[in-house]
Parts: sequence; structure tokens; C-alpha cells
Amino acid sequence: MDPALRAKLESIAERHEELGVMLCAPEIAQDKTRLLALSREHAEIAPIAAAVARYRDLEARTRDAEELLADPDLRDMAESDLRDLKQQRAELEGELQKLLLPKDPNDSRDVVLEIRAGTGGEEAALFAADLWRMYTRFAERQRWTVEPLNISEAGAGGFREISAMIHGRDVYALLKFESGVHRVQRVPATEAQGRIHTSTATVAIMPEAEEVDVQINPKDLEIQFMRASGAGGQSVNTTDSAVRITHIPTGLAVHCMQEKSQTKNRELAMKLLRARLLDREIQRVQAERAAHRRSQVGTGDRSEKIRTYNFPQDRVSDHRIGLTRHAIGDFMDGDIDDVIAALRASDEADRLAEAQGQP
Repeated sequence: MDPALRAKLESIAERHEELGVMLCAPEIAQDKTRLLALSREHAEIAPIAAAVARYRDLEARTRDAEELLADPDLRDMAESDLRDLKQQRAELEGELQKLLLPKDPNDSRDVVLEIRAGTGGEEAALFAADLWRMYTRFAERQRWTVEPLNISEAGAGGFREISAMIHGRDVYALLKFESGVHRVQRVPATEAQGRIHTSTATVAIMPEAEEVDVQINPKDLEIQFMRASGAGGQSVNTTDSAVRITHIPTGLAVHCMQEKSQTKNRELAMKLLRARLLDREIQRVQAERAAHRRSQVGTGDRSEKIRTYNFPQDRVSDHRIGLTRHAIGDFMDGDIDDVIAALRASDEADRLAEAQGQP
């Protein structure tokens, strides 16, 4: 193992032991803020400390096997053990290098999901509704909570646009590679001649932004209140509860009318605006990063076609990593774990190559 890498790993292992002692101290237990911070740090480096302990054990077993080489009766067994131990150490070194990769600070955040119908008219709106169902079904499998923010329905039953907050564990980490243009190829229900149409929908995955993450000057906001549109019912069309907020410096505008309360809609709209502003900054950083490194999972550009759903051929193809799978019905029902895992593994491999100085 590289000496610099070894020194860094040993330092992390020592820090983990130090934190374990500190967390048992009475003065730390009485300071909830510090206790939370130290507990979080302790948990974050625990996998590295555990891997270092395994590596130390492998080294000790290697030394024991090397001592047995001098015994003619045990030499063959020792050589076999050394081959196995060498392979295990190489695999563990690779795992340790992955564990040391910088983590995306947004991975543990909740997200704002936005789906918009693209080209294709009513079929695009129906496809947007299919994607909405796919992601909500996946959220159910993860035991996440979905909170709709804004829904704009289309005449044929689909969505022109729909947005929602998704709350849960590591939501952004699992969904962040879903941003981009999704393309569908299928025969629409309205097509009498049985011809295959191509339509698109755009997906945006934005980490939830707190007020401390995005500073917004109230003077930069234009807030409008209007009557909510919809099918009617109690209060929905009788009060000016819908809210539209425009961020003047960027021109970003958000709209929310899901709640009957004007105050609640304003709160939700501000959440959506902060998420969009944070997402703009993330996109800027990613664009700069993509300018000087290869990106196997794309730049995150919203105009980038990332995936094709081909219903006649029962095929889903992710163009960024060249992955194709079948059983499209299961995929649209939220069974997307394998593709998400492949995208994350590709990104991890790319970042590891970058860290090692490979082109």
C-alpha cells in the first residue's frame, strides 16, 4: 500500500477511536449540538475504520504465513494462503480507495422532483404521468414520503408539469442521475394506424435547499396571489390561494396551488424556488467539472437525452453507460434499482480514475 494512503487511513482509524472515547464523556452527552456533530462524524468514518481493521488483520495473517515458509512440511499450504491473502489485500485496498472518495454533500438531502412533458403533445403528457408513477412507486419501495407541490394536468389525463418533495434516506444519492431528457417510443392509445411515435419528458432532481444554503433577498421577489384553478370543490376556486413567485435577478418563476392556504402555498413555493436556485449552482459547478474531465454519467445538462423507453421492443436503454434491460413493465412500475446502481457504480469508477490521475 502507498505510504501516504496508509498514513491517511491510520489517521482516520485513530480519529474514530478518539471519537468513540469522546462520545462517552459526560460533558459531551450534556451538549446536544456537539454530541450530534461528533456522532455524525463517528458514523461517517466508521466504514473506513472497520476496513482498516480488516486490513491490519490481513497483514498479521500474511506475516504468520510467511514465517511458515521455512517449514518444508507447511510450505505448500503457506504459499497457497499467501496467494489468497494477497488477493484479499488487493481487493480491500481498492475498497479503501473508494471509501476515501469525497462524498457529495447533498447525497443525504431530500429532493424536489420535477417532471415536464416535452415534445409529443398529449402522448408526452401521458409519458410524464408514467414517469411520475414510476418514481412514486420507487419511492414506496424505499419507504420515502412524496409531497406534491404543483400539478398541471393535460386534457388527455397526463401531466404538462408536476413537482413534488420526496423525503427519506439518501434520496438525492439515489435519484440524482435521473435528471435529463427521457424519450419514449410506443404506439399511442390515440393512434389508429398503429404507428410508433417518439415523445419526450424532462426530469429534474434538485436537492432541497435550506435558507442557510440559499440567501434570497425579499426585495428580489415578485409575489403574486391568484385564484387556484381546478375541478372545483370546497375553497379550491373561491379563494386567491395560488401563489406565483418570481426571482427577479434570475427570472426563475415558481407556482404552487396545492394547498387551500395561501400561507402554505407560499411556503411550498419558496422551498421550490430555493431548490431551483441551488440546482442552478450545482449545474454550474458540474459544467465546469465536465469541461476538464470525462463524465460517464453525463454532465447533468437538462437537454441531454439520457434514456429511451422502447415499448415495442420491451427495452429500456440508458445512453450514458450503454446499459440495456428488458421487462419494461416492471421498470415502469418502479423496479429501477439495477439501473440506478449501475449509474452510481459508473460515477464512482470515473471519480476513482480521476483521483488516481488517469485520463
